[in-house]
Amino acid sequence: MKLILVRHGQTTSNVGGLLDTDEPGADLTDLGRRQAAALPEALAGEPVEAIVASTLVRTQQTARPLADTVRLKTQVHPGVREIRAGDLEMLGDHASVRAYLGTIFEWSAGNMATRIPGGENGTEFFSRYDEAVAEVAASGVRTAVVVSHGAAIRAWTAARTDNVSVDHVAYNPVSNTGAVVLEGSPDEGWTALTWEGHALGGAAVDTPSSDGPAGEPVDVR
Repeated sequence: MKLILVRHGQTTSNVGGLLDTDEPGADLTDLGRRQAAALPEALAGEPVEAIVASTLVRTQQTARPLADTVRLKTQVHPGVREIRAGDLEMLGDHASVRAYLGTIFEWSAGNMATRIPGGENGTEFFSRYDEAVAEVAASGVRTAVVVSHGAAIRAWTAARTDNVSVDHVAYNPVSNTGAVVLEGSPDEGWTALTWEGHALGGAAVDTPSSDGPAGEPVDVR
């Protein structure tokens, strides 16, 4: 199957540079809504059969224009929500952001027991995300769009694809409404077909400077 992982549109917390991972999370900004509105045209060539969003409102708001266009109901799944920031929630200083991103890329490199202070470890994150993806695959759809989150998409892709390295996802963030397109299955594994780090709607809605901490590159060395 083809799995299209789309990051949500811009939020007020993204603009503020804050680690916003708790439910319900911030709403989309006006730009975020324009980014979401651009998705149906950007994905018009894809025969989308399922749309999944997380329990944070920003992903559901992002998914709505696409769901309305293709006449599908958005399925809400807690497994694809953002990686919990724990004690770092709503912080935006450099040390906090570096601790958060540095930890998630340790997971992708195999250090699954490392825990974000007060938050998740790698085993917990991958267990829930894998479960959500497996449920989508088991439904039998051939193309699914999962509207998820920057850190979650980057960490999961680095760990679960055969052609995307930890270094690549660390240095190449996914902007708001950027996407990673994968092909495969939970049993046979996944291959990345495209890594579109910029907003799918094009330059008019692409503002990487205000994409928030999950949209920042990080030095993993």
